[in-house]
Amino acid sequence: MAKIVLDRVDKVYAGGVKAVDGLDLEIRDGEFMVLVGPSGCGKSTALRMIAGLEEISGGKISIGDQVVNDLAPKDRDIAMVFQNYALYPHMTVEQNLAFGLKLRGTPKAEIKQKVHEAAKMLGLEQFLGRKPAALSGGQRQRVAMGRAIVREPQAFLMDEPLSNLDAKLRVSMRASLSQLHERLGVTTVYVTHDQVEAMTLGSRVCVLREGKLQQVDTPQRLFDNPVNLFVAGFIGSPAMNFVSAELTRGDGGVQVSFAGFTLPVADALLRSKPGLADYIGRSVILGIRPSDFEDAAHANPEWAPMAVRSSVTEELGSEINVIFTIDAPPVEHKDTADLAEDASEGESDMAIPLIENKALWTARVNSRSHVRPGQDVNLAVDTKRLHFFDPASGLAIGHSDAAAVDTAVDAPADTVEDAPDLRKG
Repeated sequence: MAKIVLDRVDKVYAGGVKAVDGLDLEIRDGEFMVLVGPSGCGKSTALRMIAGLEEISGGKISIGDQVVNDLAPKDRDIAMVFQNYALYPHMTVEQNLAFGLKLRGTPKAEIKQKVHEAAKMLGLEQFLGRKPAALSGGQRQRVAMGRAIVREPQAFLMDEPLSNLDAKLRVSMRASLSQLHERLGVTTVYVTHDQVEAMTLGSRVCVLREGKLQQVDTPQRLFDNPVNLFVAGFIGSPAMNFVSAELTRGDGGVQVSFAGFTLPVADALLRSKPGLADYIGRSVILGIRPSDFEDAAHANPEWAPMAVRSSVTEELGSEINVIFTIDAPPVEHKDTADLAEDASEGESDMAIPLIENKALWTARVNSRSHVRPGQDVNLAVDTKRLHFFDPASGLAIGHSDAAAVDTAVDAPADTVEDAPDLRKG
């Protein structure tokens, strides 16, 4: 096992295209780190640079206590698992598992022991005599993982290994991967465009955008405390709802108003977000997660009411997504524009709000609601979980890392080194 550190790592392709831009990231010994982001954000490039399959243009990569910038992939003591299984079709499962060890001159008895241990761990014992063509997709992916496991490397690097599997199999393979990591404790770097995969697998998740680190934290903290509009909209399914709003002080205290609605802002929420009080009397971007709504008939009576008309309902069995319009245009900001562009490429389930220039919102309510399309419905909002963003910068108001992210992203090259270190989350 080993710690992996990326220190101001750049990757510049011909023509000056910067795929990875000053990436600072510390992956702890034994950690399961997931790199996630839209298509083209640099996550696979970063993984390939750690593996040595891409030459870095600047910075330093360390695995364990060794700088590996100039080391060949075979000398980095890592094992890769790709989305295409790359199995030898003429070899049996046993021969595929053993192949890498044979190349290293491992004694036959040791090869046999390691292969059978890996096969037992992965439930492949009964398939050792079969060739890949006689296996299902999930079984082939387990063989590919087994080939990495028998190596006993310092780190596993996985590039979208489950993307070729059907939805049900992906769920079971995610569980298997989590169990494997728990059992082996090997440092793992995992790339995916699927944020559900990222949230369910990662000890921590690193969100990338245009080659730059946006935020790295535990899945729950990313969900609860996104550092900016982009992370807030990218993490979470369905995506967070956004609207331009006014923060004011009324007879009952501070409140936020938008599209004919007014919601109270509790003193405790103001205190928990340093600097939010400075926005009273100013515009903000308000964010509300779909999961922070409920049908008022089944909600906590302290939650604030919102009466809307449902446009579409998605019945999911245990819950219903209520999709409705609000009388306000979609938020115009580079962060939300990037999210909408990503959605149009099929990389996200975020709805593109283009109906009559009104924003489309989603509320997730209990299935007992029985709400139907075209019905008026009284929703309730958990106002303790409102999110506020600066309209100009897109940064979360009151987030401890927001200023550091702003500095790291916007600082010129000769001053970035003075920005706070975000690698440790």
